[in-house]
Amino acid sequence: MTSPLPSGDSERADAVVVGSGHNGLVAANLLADAGWHVRVLEAADTPGGSTRSAELAAPGFVTDLGSAFHPLGAASPVMRGLDLERHGLRWSHAPVALAHVLPDDRAAVLSRNLDVTADSVDTFAPGDGDAWRRLFAQWRELREPLLGALLAPFPPVRGGLRLLREVGTPDLLRLIRRLVLPAVRFGAEEFRGEGARVLVAGNAMHADIPPSGAGSTAFGWLLAMLAQDVGFPVPVGGSGALAQALVARLETRGGRVEVGRPVTEVVVERGRAVGVRDAAGGTVRADHAVLADVPAPILFRDLVGPEHLPVRMRDDLDRFEYDLATLKVDWALSEPVPWTARGARSAGTVHVGADTEGLVDLSADLVAGRVPATPYLILGQLTTADPTRSPAGTESLWGYTRVPHDALREPGAVDAHVRRMEARLERHAPGFRDLVVGRAVSEPDDLTQQNPGLVRGALMAGTAGLHQQLVFRPTPGLGRADTPVDRLFLAGASAHPGGAVHGGPGAAAAQAATARAGRLGPAYAALIRAGHRVVHGSPD
Repeated sequence: MTSPLPSGDSERADAVVVGSGHNGLVAANLLADAGWHVRVLEAADTPGGSTRSAELAAPGFVTDLGSAFHPLGAASPVMRGLDLERHGLRWSHAPVALAHVLPDDRAAVLSRNLDVTADSVDTFAPGDGDAWRRLFAQWRELREPLLGALLAPFPPVRGGLRLLREVGTPDLLRLIRRLVLPAVRFGAEEFRGEGARVLVAGNAMHADIPPSGAGSTAFGWLLAMLAQDVGFPVPVGGSGALAQALVARLETRGGRVEVGRPVTEVVVERGRAVGVRDAAGGTVRADHAVLADVPAPILFRDLVGPEHLPVRMRDDLDRFEYDLATLKVDWALSEPVPWTARGARSAGTVHVGADTEGLVDLSADLVAGRVPATPYLILGQLTTADPTRSPAGTESLWGYTRVPHDALREPGAVDAHVRRMEARLERHAPGFRDLVVGRAVSEPDDLTQQNPGLVRGALMAGTAGLHQQLVFRPTPGLGRADTPVDRLFLAGASAHPGGAVHGGPGAAAAQAATARAGRLGPAYAALIRAGHRVVHGSPD
Protein backbone atom coordinates (compact mmCIF):
# COMPACT_ATOMS: atom_id res chain seq x y z
CA MET A 1 0.00 0.00 0.00
CA THR A 2 1.21 3.51 -0.75
CA SER A 3 1.05 6.28 1.77
CA PRO A 4 -0.86 9.43 0.81
CA LEU A 5 0.85 12.71 0.09
CA PRO A 6 0.87 15.21 2.95
CA SER A 7 -2.07 17.55 2.50
CA GLY A 8 0.08 20.55 3.38
CA ASP A 9 2.88 19.64 0.98
CA SER A 10 4.56 22.86 -0.19
CA GLU A 11 5.98 21.28 -3.37
CA ARG A 12 3.28 21.19 -5.98
CA ALA A 13 2.64 21.88 -9.63
CA ASP A 14 -0.14 21.57 -12.14
CA ALA A 15 1.76 18.68 -13.70
CA VAL A 16 4.76 16.58 -12.76
CA VAL A 17 6.73 14.97 -15.59
CA VAL A 18 8.83 11.95 -14.63
CA GLY A 19 11.91 11.76 -16.85
CA SER A 20 13.50 14.39 -19.08
CA GLY A 21 13.94 12.44 -22.28
CA HIS A 22 12.91 14.42 -25.31
CA ASN A 23 9.32 13.16 -25.02
CA GLY A 24 9.05 14.29 -21.42
CA LEU A 25 10.44 17.69 -22.33
CA VAL A 26 8.07 17.97 -25.30
CA ALA A 27 5.11 17.19 -23.05
CA ALA A 28 6.31 19.70 -20.45
CA ASN A 29 6.69 22.41 -23.10
CA LEU A 30 3.22 21.85 -24.52
CA LEU A 31 1.65 21.96 -21.07
CA ALA A 32 3.58 25.13 -20.27
CA ASP A 33 2.25 26.60 -23.51
CA ALA A 34 -1.23 25.91 -22.14
CA GLY A 35 -0.38 27.96 -19.05
CA TRP A 36 0.38 25.08 -16.69
CA HIS A 37 3.05 25.19 -14.00
CA VAL A 38 5.22 22.16 -14.82
CA ARG A 39 7.96 20.37 -12.87
CA VAL A 40 10.20 17.80 -14.58
CA LEU A 41 12.07 15.38 -12.30
CA GLU A 42 15.09 13.58 -13.78
CA ALA A 43 17.19 10.86 -12.14
CA ALA A 44 20.37 11.60 -14.11
CA ASP A 45 22.66 14.56 -13.57
CA THR A 46 21.83 16.02 -16.99
CA PRO A 47 18.53 16.19 -18.85
CA GLY A 48 17.87 14.60 -22.20
CA GLY A 49 17.58 10.83 -21.74
CA SER A 50 18.82 9.41 -25.05
CA THR A 51 19.47 12.89 -26.45
CA ARG A 52 22.68 13.59 -24.57
CA SER A 53 26.31 14.00 -25.60
CA ALA A 54 29.71 13.54 -23.97
CA GLU A 55 33.41 13.01 -24.67
CA LEU A 56 33.67 9.24 -24.25
CA ALA A 57 36.38 7.91 -26.54
CA ALA A 58 38.94 10.68 -26.00
CA PRO A 59 39.07 14.32 -24.86
CA GLY A 60 37.84 16.67 -27.55
CA PHE A 61 35.85 13.98 -29.37
CA VAL A 62 32.16 14.58 -28.76
CA THR A 63 29.79 11.67 -29.27
CA ASP A 64 26.14 11.01 -28.58
CA LEU A 65 25.09 8.72 -25.75
CA GLY A 66 21.95 7.58 -27.56
CA SER A 67 20.37 8.94 -30.71
CA ALA A 68 22.64 10.82 -33.10
CA PHE A 69 20.85 11.49 -36.39
CA HIS A 70 17.39 13.00 -36.41
CA PRO A 71 15.46 12.83 -39.68
CA LEU A 72 12.17 12.54 -37.83
CA GLY A 73 13.21 15.32 -35.46
CA ALA A 74 13.65 17.64 -38.43
CA ALA A 75 10.42 16.55 -40.16
CA SER A 76 8.05 15.95 -37.22
CA PRO A 77 5.22 18.50 -37.03
CA VAL A 78 5.46 18.22 -33.25
CA MET A 79 9.13 19.21 -33.13
CA ARG A 80 8.82 21.84 -35.85
CA GLY A 81 5.96 23.44 -33.96
CA LEU A 82 8.21 24.09 -30.95
CA ASP A 83 10.51 26.36 -33.01
CA LEU A 84 13.58 25.17 -31.11
CA GLU A 85 15.92 27.15 -33.38
CA ARG A 86 14.84 30.21 -31.41
CA HIS A 87 16.26 28.53 -28.31
CA GLY A 88 19.69 27.63 -29.65
CA LEU A 89 19.18 24.49 -31.74
CA ARG A 90 21.11 24.41 -35.02
CA TRP A 91 21.15 21.55 -37.50
CA SER A 92 24.15 20.35 -39.47
CA HIS A 93 24.33 17.99 -42.47
CA ALA A 94 27.01 15.77 -43.93
CA PRO A 95 27.52 16.19 -47.69
CA VAL A 96 25.68 12.86 -48.15
CA ALA A 97 22.94 11.67 -45.82
CA LEU A 98 23.60 7.93 -45.99
CA ALA A 99 25.69 5.28 -47.72
CA HIS A 100 25.24 1.53 -47.59
CA VAL A 101 28.51 -0.34 -48.17
CA LEU A 102 27.95 -3.75 -49.75
CA PRO A 103 30.17 -6.82 -49.26
CA ASP A 104 31.75 -6.26 -52.70
CA ASP A 105 32.69 -2.69 -51.63
CA ARG A 106 30.19 -0.92 -53.83
CA ALA A 107 28.20 1.76 -52.04
CA ALA A 108 24.60 2.81 -52.60
CA VAL A 109 24.34 6.52 -51.80
CA LEU A 110 21.31 8.42 -50.53
CA SER A 111 21.70 12.18 -50.82
CA ARG A 112 19.35 15.12 -50.32
CA ASN A 113 20.23 15.83 -53.95
CA LEU A 114 17.73 13.66 -55.83
CA ASP A 115 19.98 13.44 -58.89
CA VAL A 116 22.83 12.02 -56.82
CA THR A 117 20.61 9.30 -55.31
CA ALA A 118 19.01 8.44 -58.65
CA ASP A 119 22.39 8.20 -60.36
CA SER A 120 23.70 5.96 -57.58
CA VAL A 121 20.87 3.42 -57.72
CA ASP A 122 20.95 3.52 -61.54
CA THR A 123 24.49 2.14 -61.46
CA PHE A 124 23.04 -1.04 -59.94
CA ALA A 125 20.13 -1.31 -62.39
CA PRO A 126 19.24 1.21 -65.11
CA GLY A 127 15.73 2.51 -64.52
CA ASP A 128 15.89 2.31 -60.73
CA GLY A 129 16.71 6.02 -60.63
CA ASP A 130 13.40 6.82 -62.32
CA ALA A 131 11.59 4.45 -59.93
CA TRP A 132 13.19 6.25 -56.98
CA ARG A 133 12.11 9.62 -58.40
CA ARG A 134 8.51 8.39 -58.70
CA LEU A 135 8.50 7.18 -55.10
CA PHE A 136 9.91 10.47 -53.87
CA ALA A 137 7.31 12.45 -55.84
CA GLN A 138 4.61 10.40 -54.11
CA TRP A 139 6.29 11.03 -50.76
CA ARG A 140 6.27 14.79 -51.25
CA GLU A 141 2.53 14.71 -51.83
CA LEU A 142 1.93 12.47 -48.82
CA ARG A 143 4.48 13.83 -46.36
CA GLU A 144 2.47 16.27 -44.25
CA PRO A 145 -0.78 14.30 -43.94
CA LEU A 146 1.10 11.03 -43.48
CA LEU A 147 3.38 12.33 -40.73
CA GLY A 148 0.40 14.04 -39.14
CA ALA A 149 -1.46 10.74 -39.05
CA LEU A 150 1.50 8.58 -37.97
CA LEU A 151 2.52 10.84 -35.08
CA ALA A 152 -0.95 11.79 -33.84
CA PRO A 153 -2.74 10.21 -30.88
CA PHE A 154 -4.62 7.06 -31.78
CA PRO A 155 -7.00 6.93 -33.55
CA PRO A 156 -5.62 9.64 -35.90
CA VAL A 157 -9.03 11.02 -36.84
CA ARG A 158 -7.97 14.43 -38.14
CA GLY A 159 -4.75 13.24 -39.78
CA GLY A 160 -6.45 10.18 -41.20
CA LEU A 161 -9.23 12.24 -42.79
CA ARG A 162 -6.67 14.63 -44.25
CA LEU A 163 -4.70 11.71 -45.66
CA LEU A 164 -7.89 10.22 -47.12
CA ARG A 165 -8.75 13.53 -48.78
CA GLU A 166 -5.23 13.76 -50.19
CA VAL A 167 -4.95 10.31 -51.72
CA GLY A 168 -8.49 8.91 -51.98
CA THR A 169 -9.69 5.53 -50.75
CA PRO A 170 -8.11 3.30 -53.45
CA ASP A 171 -4.64 4.81 -53.07
CA LEU A 172 -4.95 4.89 -49.28
CA LEU A 173 -5.48 1.14 -49.30
CA ARG A 174 -2.40 0.74 -51.47
CA LEU A 175 -0.42 2.95 -49.10
CA ILE A 176 -1.46 0.83 -46.14
CA ARG A 177 -0.44 -2.29 -48.04
CA ARG A 178 2.96 -0.70 -48.70
CA LEU A 179 3.47 0.09 -45.04
CA VAL A 180 2.79 -3.46 -43.90
CA LEU A 181 4.92 -5.11 -46.62
CA PRO A 182 8.20 -6.78 -45.71
CA ALA A 183 10.99 -4.48 -46.88
CA VAL A 184 12.49 -7.20 -49.07
CA ARG A 185 9.16 -7.66 -50.85
CA PHE A 186 8.76 -3.91 -51.32
CA GLY A 187 12.25 -3.72 -52.83
CA ALA A 188 11.51 -6.58 -55.20
CA GLU A 189 8.27 -4.93 -56.35
CA GLU A 190 9.71 -1.47 -56.91
CA PHE A 191 13.34 -1.96 -58.04
CA ARG A 192 15.46 -4.21 -60.22
CA GLY A 193 18.85 -3.65 -58.59
CA GLU A 194 20.47 -4.18 -55.22
CA GLY A 195 21.32 -0.52 -54.58
CA ALA A 196 17.82 0.87 -54.10
CA ARG A 197 16.64 -2.32 -52.43
CA VAL A 198 19.36 -2.28 -49.80
CA LEU A 199 18.80 1.40 -49.01
CA VAL A 200 15.25 0.54 -47.95
CA ALA A 201 16.11 -2.75 -46.22
CA GLY A 202 19.09 -1.21 -44.44
CA ASN A 203 16.97 1.64 -43.10
CA ALA A 204 14.42 -0.90 -41.88
CA MET A 205 17.18 -2.30 -39.65
CA HIS A 206 17.10 0.89 -37.58
CA ALA A 207 14.07 -0.74 -35.98
CA ASP A 208 14.08 -4.30 -34.72
CA ILE A 209 11.80 -5.78 -37.38
CA PRO A 210 13.51 -8.20 -39.78
CA PRO A 211 13.46 -6.89 -43.38
CA SER A 212 11.54 -10.06 -44.22
CA GLY A 213 8.97 -9.25 -41.52
CA ALA A 214 5.59 -7.60 -42.00
CA GLY A 215 5.70 -3.87 -41.40
CA SER A 216 9.43 -3.41 -42.01
CA THR A 217 8.72 -1.29 -45.10
CA ALA A 218 7.01 1.26 -42.86
CA PHE A 219 10.40 2.01 -41.29
CA GLY A 220 12.66 1.40 -44.28
CA TRP A 221 10.63 3.43 -46.78
CA LEU A 222 9.87 6.20 -44.27
CA LEU A 223 13.51 6.68 -43.27
CA ALA A 224 14.71 6.46 -46.88
CA MET A 225 12.26 9.13 -48.00
CA LEU A 226 13.12 11.33 -45.04
CA ALA A 227 16.82 10.99 -45.87
CA GLN A 228 16.01 12.10 -49.41
CA ASP A 229 13.84 14.94 -48.15
CA VAL A 230 15.37 16.43 -44.98
CA GLY A 231 18.54 14.36 -44.77
CA PHE A 232 19.89 12.78 -41.59
CA PRO A 233 20.74 15.98 -39.71
CA VAL A 234 22.57 16.23 -36.40
CA PRO A 235 22.36 19.01 -33.79
CA VAL A 236 25.46 21.18 -33.83
CA GLY A 237 27.54 20.28 -30.80
CA GLY A 238 25.79 16.98 -30.12
CA SER A 239 22.31 15.59 -29.55
CA GLY A 240 22.42 17.12 -26.09
CA ALA A 241 21.85 20.46 -27.83
CA LEU A 242 18.34 19.28 -28.69
CA ALA A 243 17.58 18.63 -25.03
CA GLN A 244 19.18 21.94 -24.04
CA ALA A 245 16.91 23.80 -26.45
CA LEU A 246 13.86 22.04 -25.04
CA VAL A 247 14.91 22.91 -21.49
CA ALA A 248 15.62 26.52 -22.43
CA ARG A 249 12.21 26.83 -24.09
CA LEU A 250 10.50 25.34 -21.05
CA GLU A 251 12.25 27.68 -18.65
CA THR A 252 11.16 30.75 -20.60
CA ARG A 253 7.60 29.61 -19.91
CA GLY A 254 8.13 29.13 -16.20
CA GLY A 255 8.76 25.38 -16.25
CA ARG A 256 11.45 23.75 -14.20
CA VAL A 257 13.73 20.74 -14.66
CA GLU A 258 15.29 19.17 -11.56
CA VAL A 259 18.14 16.73 -12.25
CA GLY A 260 19.57 14.20 -9.84
CA ARG A 261 16.08 13.60 -8.44
CA PRO A 262 14.94 10.05 -9.21
CA VAL A 263 11.24 9.33 -8.73
CA THR A 264 10.52 6.10 -6.88
CA GLU A 265 6.73 6.22 -6.71
CA VAL A 266 3.70 7.63 -8.43
CA VAL A 267 1.31 8.28 -5.57
CA VAL A 268 -2.21 7.00 -6.27
CA GLU A 269 -5.18 7.93 -4.09
CA ARG A 270 -8.65 6.54 -4.81
CA GLY A 271 -7.62 5.48 -8.30
CA ARG A 272 -6.13 8.85 -9.23
CA ALA A 273 -2.49 9.93 -9.62
CA VAL A 274 -1.96 12.85 -7.25
CA GLY A 275 1.81 13.29 -7.29
CA VAL A 276 5.17 11.58 -6.95
CA ARG A 277 7.66 10.63 -4.27
CA ASP A 278 11.43 10.77 -4.86
CA ALA A 279 14.29 8.61 -3.58
CA ALA A 280 14.95 10.97 -0.68
CA GLY A 281 11.32 10.80 0.45
CA GLY A 282 10.44 14.22 -0.94
CA THR A 283 7.08 14.66 -2.62
CA VAL A 284 5.58 16.83 -5.31
CA ARG A 285 1.80 17.08 -5.57
CA ALA A 286 0.34 17.27 -9.06
CA ASP A 287 -2.93 19.19 -9.18
CA HIS A 288 -3.86 18.03 -12.69
CA ALA A 289 -1.61 15.28 -14.04
CA VAL A 290 1.44 13.04 -13.75
CA LEU A 291 3.17 12.26 -17.04
CA ALA A 292 5.83 9.56 -17.22
CA ASP A 293 8.57 9.41 -19.84
CA VAL A 294 9.75 5.96 -18.75
CA PRO A 295 9.25 2.48 -20.24
CA ALA A 296 5.80 1.08 -19.53
CA PRO A 297 6.91 -1.88 -17.37
CA ILE A 298 8.94 0.45 -15.14
CA LEU A 299 6.04 2.87 -14.78
CA PHE A 300 3.36 0.33 -14.00
CA ARG A 301 5.30 -2.25 -12.02
CA ASP A 302 7.84 -0.14 -10.15
CA LEU A 303 6.37 3.35 -9.83
CA VAL A 304 2.63 2.65 -9.68
CA GLY A 305 2.43 -0.89 -8.34
CA PRO A 306 0.34 -3.83 -9.50
CA GLU A 307 -2.33 -3.23 -6.85
CA HIS A 308 -3.55 -0.24 -8.88
CA LEU A 309 -3.79 -2.14 -12.17
CA PRO A 310 -6.43 -4.44 -13.65
CA VAL A 311 -5.49 -8.13 -13.60
CA ARG A 312 -5.52 -8.38 -17.38
CA MET A 313 -3.08 -5.52 -17.70
CA ARG A 314 -0.72 -7.17 -15.22
CA ASP A 315 -0.81 -10.29 -17.37
CA ASP A 316 -0.26 -8.24 -20.52
CA LEU A 317 2.81 -6.58 -18.99
CA ASP A 318 4.31 -10.05 -18.50
CA ARG A 319 4.13 -10.37 -22.29
CA PHE A 320 5.63 -6.95 -23.03
CA GLU A 321 8.56 -7.34 -25.41
CA TYR A 322 11.55 -5.02 -25.46
CA ASP A 323 13.38 -4.49 -28.71
CA LEU A 324 16.80 -6.04 -29.26
CA ALA A 325 19.78 -5.19 -27.10
CA THR A 326 22.54 -2.90 -28.36
CA LEU A 327 26.32 -2.97 -28.30
CA LYS A 328 27.63 0.54 -28.95
CA VAL A 329 31.21 1.61 -29.66
CA ASP A 330 32.59 5.14 -29.98
CA TRP A 331 35.93 5.64 -31.68
CA ALA A 332 38.22 8.65 -31.73
CA LEU A 333 40.13 8.55 -35.03
CA SER A 334 43.21 10.53 -36.02
CA GLU A 335 41.84 10.76 -39.57
CA PRO A 336 38.50 10.11 -41.31
CA VAL A 337 37.60 6.50 -42.02
CA PRO A 338 39.57 5.39 -45.13
CA TRP A 339 36.65 3.73 -46.92
CA THR A 340 37.47 1.83 -50.08
CA ALA A 341 33.95 2.74 -51.27
CA ARG A 342 34.32 6.42 -52.08
CA GLY A 343 30.59 7.06 -51.65
CA ALA A 344 30.89 6.35 -47.92
CA ARG A 345 33.57 8.96 -47.28
CA SER A 346 31.22 11.95 -47.28
CA ALA A 347 28.22 10.24 -45.66
CA GLY A 348 27.03 11.11 -42.18
CA THR A 349 25.40 7.71 -41.67
CA VAL A 350 26.96 4.52 -43.02
CA HIS A 351 25.46 1.03 -43.07
CA VAL A 352 27.96 -1.80 -43.45
CA GLY A 353 27.97 -5.55 -43.05
CA ALA A 354 25.49 -7.12 -45.47
CA ASP A 355 23.50 -6.90 -48.67
CA THR A 356 19.75 -7.49 -48.68
CA GLU A 357 20.11 -11.28 -48.55
CA GLY A 358 22.66 -10.94 -45.77
CA LEU A 359 20.30 -8.72 -43.77
CA VAL A 360 17.66 -11.43 -43.91
CA ASP A 361 20.16 -14.05 -42.70
CA LEU A 362 21.48 -11.79 -39.97
CA SER A 363 17.95 -11.04 -38.76
CA ALA A 364 17.22 -14.76 -38.60
CA ASP A 365 20.17 -15.14 -36.22
CA LEU A 366 18.85 -12.36 -34.01
CA VAL A 367 15.33 -13.79 -33.95
CA ALA A 368 16.78 -17.18 -33.02
CA GLY A 369 18.80 -15.63 -30.19
CA ARG A 370 22.18 -16.09 -31.89
CA VAL A 371 24.92 -13.48 -32.06
CA PRO A 372 25.57 -12.91 -35.78
CA ALA A 373 29.06 -13.96 -36.84
CA THR A 374 29.18 -10.91 -39.12
CA PRO A 375 27.67 -7.91 -37.34
CA TYR A 376 25.62 -5.33 -39.19
CA LEU A 377 26.83 -1.87 -38.24
CA ILE A 378 24.97 1.42 -38.19
CA LEU A 379 27.68 4.07 -38.06
CA GLY A 380 27.70 7.80 -37.58
CA GLN A 381 30.62 9.83 -38.95
CA LEU A 382 29.82 12.62 -36.54
CA THR A 383 32.61 15.00 -37.51
CA THR A 384 31.73 14.57 -41.18
CA ALA A 385 28.19 15.63 -40.24
CA ASP A 386 29.23 18.33 -37.75
CA PRO A 387 32.83 19.62 -37.79
CA THR A 388 32.53 20.81 -34.16
CA ARG A 389 32.63 17.24 -32.87
CA SER A 390 36.41 16.72 -32.98
CA PRO A 391 39.67 18.49 -33.93
CA ALA A 392 40.18 19.37 -37.59
CA GLY A 393 41.26 16.41 -39.70
CA THR A 394 39.99 13.81 -37.21
CA GLU A 395 36.74 11.88 -36.90
CA SER A 396 34.41 11.10 -34.03
CA LEU A 397 32.88 7.79 -35.09
CA TRP A 398 29.72 6.50 -33.40
CA GLY A 399 28.39 3.03 -34.10
CA TYR A 400 26.22 0.23 -32.85
CA THR A 401 25.02 -3.25 -33.65
CA ARG A 402 22.04 -5.19 -32.36
CA VAL A 403 22.41 -8.39 -30.34
CA PRO A 404 19.99 -10.74 -28.57
CA HIS A 405 19.30 -9.94 -24.94
CA ASP A 406 21.78 -11.52 -22.53
CA ALA A 407 23.78 -12.93 -25.45
CA LEU A 408 27.05 -11.28 -24.43
CA ARG A 409 27.10 -12.30 -20.77
CA GLU A 410 29.95 -14.79 -21.04
CA PRO A 411 33.43 -13.48 -20.10
CA GLY A 412 35.15 -12.04 -23.15
CA ALA A 413 31.99 -12.08 -25.30
CA VAL A 414 31.78 -8.29 -25.59
CA ASP A 415 35.45 -7.92 -26.52
CA ALA A 416 35.09 -10.66 -29.12
CA HIS A 417 32.13 -8.95 -30.74
CA VAL A 418 33.90 -5.58 -30.75
CA ARG A 419 36.77 -7.29 -32.58
CA ARG A 420 34.24 -8.57 -35.14
CA MET A 421 32.91 -5.05 -35.58
CA GLU A 422 36.40 -3.65 -36.11
CA ALA A 423 37.31 -6.49 -38.46
CA ARG A 424 34.31 -5.55 -40.60
CA LEU A 425 35.50 -1.93 -40.66
CA GLU A 426 39.06 -2.96 -41.44
CA ARG A 427 37.85 -5.02 -44.38
CA HIS A 428 36.04 -2.07 -45.96
CA ALA A 429 38.46 0.61 -44.73
CA PRO A 430 41.99 -0.87 -44.67
CA GLY A 431 44.13 0.89 -42.08
CA PHE A 432 41.15 1.71 -39.83
CA ARG A 433 42.70 0.15 -36.72
CA ASP A 434 45.83 2.27 -37.07
CA LEU A 435 43.73 5.44 -36.84
CA VAL A 436 42.10 4.60 -33.49
CA VAL A 437 43.37 6.91 -30.74
CA GLY A 438 40.52 6.25 -28.33
CA ARG A 439 37.66 3.82 -27.89
CA ALA A 440 34.68 3.58 -25.57
CA VAL A 441 32.62 0.39 -25.49
CA SER A 442 29.07 0.54 -24.11
CA GLU A 443 27.57 -2.89 -23.66
CA PRO A 444 23.83 -3.26 -22.99
CA ASP A 445 24.14 -2.92 -19.21
CA ASP A 446 26.30 0.18 -19.63
CA LEU A 447 23.59 1.79 -21.73
CA THR A 448 21.07 1.03 -18.99
CA GLN A 449 23.32 2.65 -16.40
CA GLN A 450 23.68 5.75 -18.58
CA ASN A 451 19.93 5.89 -19.11
CA PRO A 452 17.60 3.56 -17.15
CA GLY A 453 15.07 3.96 -19.96
CA LEU A 454 17.35 1.90 -22.22
CA VAL A 455 16.42 -1.35 -20.52
CA ARG A 456 19.10 -3.94 -21.39
CA GLY A 457 20.18 -1.65 -24.20
CA ALA A 458 16.77 -1.56 -25.94
CA LEU A 459 16.68 1.69 -27.90
CA MET A 460 12.96 1.96 -28.64
CA ALA A 461 11.36 1.15 -25.26
CA GLY A 462 9.64 -1.85 -26.81
CA THR A 463 9.69 -3.80 -30.03
CA ALA A 464 8.42 -2.10 -33.18
CA GLY A 465 6.79 -5.35 -34.29
CA LEU A 466 3.18 -5.11 -35.42
CA HIS A 467 2.05 -7.08 -32.37
CA GLN A 468 3.14 -4.15 -30.17
CA GLN A 469 2.06 -1.15 -32.22
CA LEU A 470 -1.09 0.99 -32.42
CA VAL A 471 -3.73 -0.44 -30.02
CA PHE A 472 -1.21 -3.07 -28.88
CA ARG A 473 1.32 -0.52 -27.60
CA PRO A 474 2.42 -0.94 -24.86
CA THR A 475 -0.19 -3.64 -24.19
CA PRO A 476 -3.58 -4.37 -25.80
CA GLY A 477 -5.65 -1.33 -24.98
CA LEU A 478 -6.73 2.03 -26.29
CA GLY A 479 -3.48 2.93 -28.06
CA ARG A 480 -3.46 6.22 -26.16
CA ALA A 481 -1.41 7.96 -23.48
CA ASP A 482 -4.22 7.50 -20.96
CA THR A 483 -3.71 4.71 -18.43
CA PRO A 484 -6.06 2.79 -16.10
CA VAL A 485 -4.96 5.22 -13.37
CA ASP A 486 -6.86 8.48 -13.72
CA ARG A 487 -4.64 11.53 -14.43
CA LEU A 488 -1.60 9.35 -15.11
CA PHE A 489 -0.29 9.47 -18.68
CA LEU A 490 2.39 7.44 -20.44
CA ALA A 491 4.56 9.97 -22.28
CA GLY A 492 7.51 7.85 -23.42
CA ALA A 493 8.38 5.70 -26.42
CA SER A 494 6.56 2.69 -24.97
CA ALA A 495 3.39 4.53 -25.95
CA HIS A 496 2.04 5.06 -29.46
CA PRO A 497 3.54 6.12 -31.88
CA GLY A 498 6.71 4.57 -30.47
CA GLY A 499 10.45 5.14 -30.67
CA ALA A 500 12.66 7.69 -32.47
CA VAL A 501 13.07 11.39 -31.77
CA HIS A 502 9.83 12.87 -33.04
CA GLY A 503 7.98 13.92 -29.88
CA GLY A 504 4.81 12.03 -30.74
CA PRO A 505 4.30 10.23 -27.40
CA GLY A 506 5.05 13.38 -25.41
CA ALA A 507 2.65 15.47 -27.45
CA ALA A 508 -0.07 12.82 -27.16
CA ALA A 509 0.32 12.69 -23.38
CA ALA A 510 0.13 16.48 -23.10
CA GLN A 511 -3.01 16.51 -25.25
CA ALA A 512 -4.64 13.81 -23.11
CA ALA A 513 -3.71 15.60 -19.89
CA THR A 514 -5.22 18.89 -21.03
CA ALA A 515 -8.37 17.11 -22.19
CA ARG A 516 -8.72 15.46 -18.78
CA ALA A 517 -8.25 18.79 -16.99
CA GLY A 518 -10.60 20.69 -19.28
CA ARG A 519 -14.26 21.61 -18.99
CA LEU A 520 -15.32 18.22 -20.33
CA GLY A 521 -12.75 16.44 -18.19
CA PRO A 522 -15.20 14.33 -16.14
CA ALA A 523 -16.90 13.06 -19.28
CA TYR A 524 -13.51 12.41 -20.87
CA ALA A 525 -12.38 10.48 -17.79
CA ALA A 526 -15.58 8.43 -17.78
CA LEU A 527 -15.11 7.53 -21.44
CA ILE A 528 -11.48 6.48 -20.92
CA ARG A 529 -12.39 4.52 -17.79
CA ALA A 530 -15.13 2.68 -19.68
CA GLY A 531 -12.68 1.84 -22.46
CA HIS A 532 -10.17 0.40 -20.03
CA ARG A 533 -12.86 -1.64 -18.29
CA VAL A 534 -13.84 -3.19 -21.61
CA VAL A 535 -10.24 -4.10 -22.42
CA HIS A 536 -8.70 -4.77 -19.02
CA GLY A 537 -11.53 -5.21 -16.54
CA SER A 538 -11.39 -3.46 -13.16
CA PRO A 539 -8.58 -3.38 -10.59
CA ASP A 540 -8.94 -5.88 -7.76
